[in-house]
Amino acid sequence: MATIRGFKALRPTQDLAKEVSSVPYDVIYADEVREEIQRNPHSFLRVTRPDGEYKSNESPAEQELLETARVNLSQMIATGVLVQDQDDSIYVYRLSSGAHSQTGIVACCSVEEYESEIIKRHEKTRPDKVEDRTRHLLALEAQTGLVFLAFRDNQTVSRLIAETINDQPLYDLTAPDGVRHTIWRASKPGEFISAFKSVPEIYIADGHHRVESARLAKTKLSESSVHHNGDEEYNYLIAGIFPSSDLKILPYNRAVKNLNTLSGEQFWQKVEANFIVVASGEKNPKTKGNICVYFKGAWKTISPKVKTDSDPINSLDVSLLQNMILSPILGIHDPRTDERIQFIGGARGTVELERLVDTGTCAIAFSMFPTTMEELFAVSDIGEIMPPKSTWFEPKLRDGLLIHSIQ
Repeated sequence: MATIRGFKALRPTQDLAKEVSSVPYDVIYADEVREEIQRNPHSFLRVTRPDGEYKSNESPAEQELLETARVNLSQMIATGVLVQDQDDSIYVYRLSSGAHSQTGIVACCSVEEYESEIIKRHEKTRPDKVEDRTRHLLALEAQTGLVFLAFRDNQTVSRLIAETINDQPLYDLTAPDGVRHTIWRASKPGEFISAFKSVPEIYIADGHHRVESARLAKTKLSESSVHHNGDEEYNYLIAGIFPSSDLKILPYNRAVKNLNTLSGEQFWQKVEANFIVVASGEKNPKTKGNICVYFKGAWKTISPKVKTDSDPINSLDVSLLQNMILSPILGIHDPRTDERIQFIGGARGTVELERLVDTGTCAIAFSMFPTTMEELFAVSDIGEIMPPKSTWFEPKLRDGLLIHSIQ
């Protein structure tokens, strides 16, 4: 059963919350970070992306970057931009974008339960990215962004959330991308903690590298502590935890730089051996099992002639593309390392796919049907790993609104 607990959040004052809050560190380009920091000196990107403090032609050493992040966080605390709650709290967090709304809680989860697979994963992590975030976490002695977790709906948790959102919110702000972020402090944290004892498992939706970094930091800190007892803050990680029925997965599309020495005619001949190809003009597949392909200014829809495997992994559309086109036809055997492939998050839409192909940056692009939450659960439940970039969750949680100090 899942364990959650409250924490003393380090958070911005109400009047500065909108300025402080920022996009996650890994969804923004370096030049965009610099522009945002210059425009808004309160941006939490100064903590999560200290490289934005430097000019594009400067290459500061990693230790200097970490020190810059640490100093920036300390200054935000010293000047009262960030304040720390005095009591352990659990928070309710709602994101609204257009007609879509999702409401969950923010609490601390047990790193040990990640190690014992009560918190389940579905992606591999890159050791270099994990090490980078671990060094950042240890330098700041704080978890600066929320892991995004999901759970199967629970009536008691839903009732508690519904009761909490009738209270006055701590924050109610609309980010530059139009997403509204509303956060309440739960008046009955103990009831939330009890309710989650009936939640059998929690799933990582987004943030595998943050979770693995928390695990590595816990290992290092526990080994260096002579008084380690398992209750220290570094044994827990901060997360936004949402009921699965609220969540929206967008497609994670692909674009490939070249056809691997094939002509266009040769490529389509190979595809037609296993797929029905229709010059549909459609940019987004309407059903699972269909893939829309953009090549030389035209959209075609392809669907396999034979029913795909019922295996939870091989039945994924991203696996279908990888196993039947990217690897055997285009020679992309390891999409994690092959530089010929680009992954385009669904928020950028098919406009970005067309731009990549039309400008000659890529030769061909693939528009995917989104992975479902049930597919994510099925893969996670058998302890397996999805192909890279199988899911894109939108809207994104903001960094800087709720921070977890680990010391």
